[in-house]
Amino acid sequence: MQGNSDKSDQGTDSEPTRFDRLSSLMARFPMRITPAAPGAGNFGIVAGGVGAPDRAVLAPTGAPVDGAMLSMDVDWGGALNPLLKALPLRVELDGEIDPDAGALIGVLLSETRGARCGAPGAAARLCEVLVIRMLRAEISGGAAGPGLLSGLTHPRVSRALVAIHDDPGRPWRNADLARVAGLSLSRFAQLFVETVGLAPKAYLRRWRLALARQELESGARVKSVARRLGYSSPEALSRAVQAEFGASPTELRAA
Repeated sequence: MQGNSDKSDQGTDSEPTRFDRLSSLMARFPMRITPAAPGAGNFGIVAGGVGAPDRAVLAPTGAPVDGAMLSMDVDWGGALNPLLKALPLRVELDGEIDPDAGALIGVLLSETRGARCGAPGAAARLCEVLVIRMLRAEISGGAAGPGLLSGLTHPRVSRALVAIHDDPGRPWRNADLARVAGLSLSRFAQLFVETVGLAPKAYLRRWRLALARQELESGARVKSVARRLGYSSPEALSRAVQAEFGASPTELRAA
């Protein structure tokens, strides 16, 4: 992906499970899936090249998927979710190319067409599995420019990103993250900026603030949020939240 990366930067294609690039994001931003009228949801099953309904389409921005014969609304953290913002405007999974996806699409259509008990829950779970497969494919495919998607694609930088996502309250230093990535400090700092578009500390700050806003809006106390996310005091968190979002923690909670 990066033209000036050598083999020592790339690691291996098979990463240990502790560098799972999606699980932390899934845990921090639970996916909520609800039925929508045909063509009205931002997730849909549409006809592929042979005219059969064998293609799953997701519009991360929330735009409706036109021509969908089955539609769902997928809410995955909205603007606070950094991976959702990094995705292209339209993500597709072709059941003709991916037989497992094709089978899931077939079961999903079957569940929604038959008025059987538990069908809405089954359909939501099948939709979530398809979205996860879409995200895996996007991470594997990489991105044209810097961003989180590009960083998660890089075998070395992704390790540091996963560490940040897993433990945002840790007082991470660049040297710690370089060690996780298996790179020298100077090479790590260069690669991180090239792939993610931000310095490691800047990304950590954004990630902490996204989580802070999510927790504060859910009613969590400023003191407990500050402690969990590595802020020196509740006042330090309040100042950071005000500067980033233009609102105090109390205002976010009330909203």
